[in-house]
Amino acid sequence: MFKKKSATKKALVKKPVPYLFISPWIIGFLVFTAGPLIFSLVMSLFDWPVTRAPQFVGIENYKVMFTEDPQFYKSLTITLRFAALFVPLNLIIALALALLISQPVKGAKVFRTIFYLPAVVSGVAVSIIWGWILHSEYGVLNYFLKYLGIEGPSWLVDPKWAIVAIVVASAWGVGTMMLIFYTDIRSIPKDLYEAASIDGASPLRQFFSITVPIITPTILFNTITSVISALQQLTLVLLLTGGGPLRSTYFYGLMVYNNAFKHHKLGYASANAWFMFLVILFLTLLIFKSSSAWVFYETEVKKDKPMKKKGGKRREIQQEA
Repeated sequence: MFKKKSATKKALVKKPVPYLFISPWIIGFLVFTAGPLIFSLVMSLFDWPVTRAPQFVGIENYKVMFTEDPQFYKSLTITLRFAALFVPLNLIIALALALLISQPVKGAKVFRTIFYLPAVVSGVAVSIIWGWILHSEYGVLNYFLKYLGIEGPSWLVDPKWAIVAIVVASAWGVGTMMLIFYTDIRSIPKDLYEAASIDGASPLRQFFSITVPIITPTILFNTITSVISALQQLTLVLLLTGGGPLRSTYFYGLMVYNNAFKHHKLGYASANAWFMFLVILFLTLLIFKSSSAWVFYETEVKKDKPMKKKGGKRREIQQEA
């Protein structure tokens, strides 16, 4: 009995120890993430100007957003259109670069570093660089297009091309996604490719039959992170176009930013932000729901193998009978 009591006391003493080690993260999460989230939800129920005391209005901010603010629907449409262009392009570029740096050639490490560098550059620096590249008069991109006999458009001034310019500038920082793809590709056993090449499969067939199915969990992860990044885009739009020309790049994040810090409608901006949170949550759940049809997991194959063996034994018994 005495030993049991001492053991339980030791267990009780040891239980708080892991939480003490992760307490900095817990405190940071409560103070800087969960706390502001809950507070912004409370703010969305108030008319909260900066210059006077807040007043409780209930769901009035949400009613105004859905029924009286035409810019809400325009900004949401622009942001969704940007995401539809940005997410596939981001995935394709990252996967192509990952395949490129995974080749056994000299200098692959150097290129890996070069391709990753834009991911660690600040958004302000990226906007300055791309503002110089995409300038209609002395921009580098139009300068090279002129040599090809193509008259480059006014990227940041023409409403038709402004959103394309933002997509191209945003896709420049795919370094992190590229490394995630690269790590997953390098973990694929080489025996699979050797067996496929012996069977006469071309490199393209090997890519679609071996590489793509195995890295589908990584594609799922990168798709979700790209969707979240696209719907929260703010820095490049704010610094490159400011929402113009003619509000063709007035993204949802910029609308929330202006409502909060330019028009001083903190309560209304919080309601805008919470609606975008629900949109991101819905799209994430939708992608997760669809993943059962196209994402391949190794654990599922391991579970299916005994079933196939049993089925094979049954077939052999039926043949013998």
